[in-house]
Amino acid sequence: MTGFGLVRLWAPPLFVSVFFFLSFPSTAHAQQIAVAPSALGFGNVPVGTSQTQPLSITNTGSASLSVSSVTVNGTGYAVSGLSYPFTLSPGQSVGLNVIFSPPAVGSDSGSVSVTALTQTSKHYRKRTSSSTASATATLSGSGISATGQIAPAPAILTFGSLLPGTSQSLTETLTNTGTASVVVSQAGTSSAAFTASGLSLPTTLGAGQSLTFSVVFAPPVSGSISGNLAILSNASNPQLNIPLSGNGNTPGQLTLSPLALNFGSVSTGSPASLPGMLSATGSSVTISSGTSTSAEFVLSGTSFPTTLAAGQSVPFTVTFLPQTSGTATANLSFVSNAANSPATESLSGSGVAPIQHSVDLSWGASSSSNVAGYNVFRAGVSGGPYATVASANSGTTFVDGSVRAGQTYYYVVTAVDTSGTESVYSNQVQAVIPSP
Repeated sequence: MTGFGLVRLWAPPLFVSVFFFLSFPSTAHAQQIAVAPSALGFGNVPVGTSQTQPLSITNTGSASLSVSSVTVNGTGYAVSGLSYPFTLSPGQSVGLNVIFSPPAVGSDSGSVSVTALTQTSKHYRKRTSSSTASATATLSGSGISATGQIAPAPAILTFGSLLPGTSQSLTETLTNTGTASVVVSQAGTSSAAFTASGLSLPTTLGAGQSLTFSVVFAPPVSGSISGNLAILSNASNPQLNIPLSGNGNTPGQLTLSPLALNFGSVSTGSPASLPGMLSATGSSVTISSGTSTSAEFVLSGTSFPTTLAAGQSVPFTVTFLPQTSGTATANLSFVSNAANSPATESLSGSGVAPIQHSVDLSWGASSSSNVAGYNVFRAGVSGGPYATVASANSGTTFVDGSVRAGQTYYYVVTAVDTSGTESVYSNQVQAVIPSP
């Protein structure tokens, strides 16, 4: 029998190393890019034109973004204003333009998508990784037919009050406010008192273009006159009507007062003047001229042309200056737009040879024994100043033959001795010369 002894087994210690790989979430946000607005509506846009709206791209995360592309989907849509790729720092924004150019009539929808590459950091051993972020804006719009539209300025033409036979012109402008060219083919008025001037038809107006012409009002009779200017074209408003109105006034009357001027007898070479008055009745009157048929009758006191409102008057003066003896007649005519033009006033007068007036003066002799003569003085007003009319007059009488009809004169006399000494003035005497 075999015996067994106690055997102990010793195992060496076992060391196990366990390595844990810890990962931490990225500090970047799940969505790091945004566009604003998120939807762009262009509404109705005429075919052949375009409309632009802005779009903003913003980095809303905490890491830089590298924008690699902007993709446009939909018919008629495009973008402009950016070059790719570009980088956006956190919080940074850029703008671009979205353009809608409808190629045909109808609704168009689409989108603008922005794609960016984000850089994400791992905190353990500084590892980094990349991810893609994107944002989209929806687009909508409709293409509509391009049309022309004619707009007048002013929309109504109102003329003033005119006398029949006269005219007034006002300016009218037509503008194509639509989106397509317009052919203006005809223009006509419903009343012969109104005519369009300066239009060469047919003519084409592009979008936004204008043409200017004149409308003339010439009333054939008195009274209120209205009409209509019709503009025909291929615009969306094919017949444009512009109301016209004006008034024909009843011609005024020019009244002369008095109807005749008689100057009586007037010395040849001496002027005589009489007043007259011009008045307008009924309506305003424009006086263009006033003329006399004789050079001996001269009109003054007013100028031409002159306009008198109804009820207004203006004075004038006629001067008669006869050159020879005998009867003189003439007519004074005023030409105006009054119904009674020309208005005429008769003029008459007689030229007579001037009467030679004189003043006989006499005075008492001086008591002085050595008086050599006397000086005679005359004035036109009492008390002088006096002017000498005779010097060293040897006698005590003098005849003044240089006086004029209708005037008043005042005389004084002084005595002068042999040594030349002159006395004071004598008392003053007055002489009134008759007229003529």
